[in-house]
Amino acid sequence: MAILTETPQGPLVLSVEQVEEIGRELDELRARVVADLGERDREYIYKIIKAQRGFEIAGRGLAYLGFLPPFWLASVAALSVSKILDNMEIGHNVMHGQFDWMREPGLNSRVFEWDNVCPGDQWRHSHNYMHHTFTNIHGMDRDIGYGVLRIDEGQKWNPYYLGNPVYATLLMLFFEYGVMLHDLEADNILKGERKWSDLKPLLKGQARKAGKQALKDYVIFPALTGPLFLSTLAANFSANIVRNIWAYSIIFCGHFPAGVQTFTEDETAEETQGEWYVRQMLGSANITGGKLFHIMSGNLSHQIEHHLFPDLPANRYPEIAPTVRALCEKHGLPYNTGRFSKQIGSVWGKLFKLALPDFLRGKSEPSGVIVMRRGQASEVGV
Repeated sequence: MAILTETPQGPLVLSVEQVEEIGRELDELRARVVADLGERDREYIYKIIKAQRGFEIAGRGLAYLGFLPPFWLASVAALSVSKILDNMEIGHNVMHGQFDWMREPGLNSRVFEWDNVCPGDQWRHSHNYMHHTFTNIHGMDRDIGYGVLRIDEGQKWNPYYLGNPVYATLLMLFFEYGVMLHDLEADNILKGERKWSDLKPLLKGQARKAGKQALKDYVIFPALTGPLFLSTLAANFSANIVRNIWAYSIIFCGHFPAGVQTFTEDETAEETQGEWYVRQMLGSANITGGKLFHIMSGNLSHQIEHHLFPDLPANRYPEIAPTVRALCEKHGLPYNTGRFSKQIGSVWGKLFKLALPDFLRGKSEPSGVIVMRRGQASEVGV
C-alpha cells in the first residue's frame, strides 16, 4: 500500500516502507515512555486530584456566601475549574487506562465514574473503542458530527443541516447530555437500523447516572445552603454549562478544524499498525498554549499524541510532541497545530459553511487522501 495525502506544499506519497518506518518509530517511542513510567507520573495525577478536590471544596464553601455577587461568581469559577479538571484531566484520562499500571483502585479504568451524566461504561464503548479504533472513518466513527451535525463534506447534505449552527450551539451548552445520548445512536433508530429494544439497558444506565447527578447538583447541595437554595442551584447549573462549553470547544478543536482529514472504510481496510498511526496523525489537530492551558484541556490540546497513544498518561504528551512533530516533518506529513482562537474559529466556520447546500458553497475542498492497494489507485474527492 502507498498513501497519498494533500499537504500545504502539494500532494505527498508515502511508500510502504515509509509507513512501516513511521510505525516502528512510534512503537519505539511508546515503549520508551512505558519503560519510564513511575513516581513522577504518580505524583502528577495525585496533585491534579488534590487540586480538583480543593476547588470543589472552595466552590461549595463559597456557596454559603452566594447572596453576595462576588462570592457567587467565585463559587461558580471554583466549581467550573473543579468540574473541568474532573472531566478532562482526571476522568477522561483515567477511563482510557492511563493509570491502570499504578494498581490504584480509585484510578481503575474499568470502574471509574466521573462528575458527568454519561455512565462510564457507555463512554468507554462509544469513545475508547468506537472513536479511537475507527478515528475519522465515515460510517464507523460516530464522533463525526455526533449524529447531529454536518462537520465534514463527506456527510451528504440534506435540509436538516440548515440548522447546523443552532444544533452545534445546543450541543455545546449541554455537551454532557450529548455525550450521554451518543451511544443510543438515535439517527440509526430513526432510520430503522436499530431496534428500540436494544436501548433498554442503555437508557436504564443513563437514567440512573443522570438522576444521581441531578440529585447531587440540584437538590442535595442547594438544600445544604438552606435559604440560598436557588442561588446554589444556579451556581451549580452555571458551572456545568461552563464545563460543557470548555469540553466541547477543546474536543472540537482537536478533531474538526481545517486540515483534519476523514477516511472511508475501503481506504482503511486491512490496515497495518503503521497505516493506523498515519491515519491518527492526519485525522487530529493540536492547540498551542501554556502549561496551565494544557492541564485544563486534559492535555487534549495534544490531540495528535493522544490519538497515537490514548493509554499513555496525558502529562507525557507535551514531552513526546516534539518527537512526533519531527517525525511528521521527516516524512513530509502535516502536523496540524495552532492557537485556540484559530482552531475554534476554523471549526465554527465549517459548521456555518457546511449548513449550506453544496451548490451554494462552490467547489468542494479535496479530502486530500488517495489510497493505493496492490497497484490500484482509489481516488477520493481529489
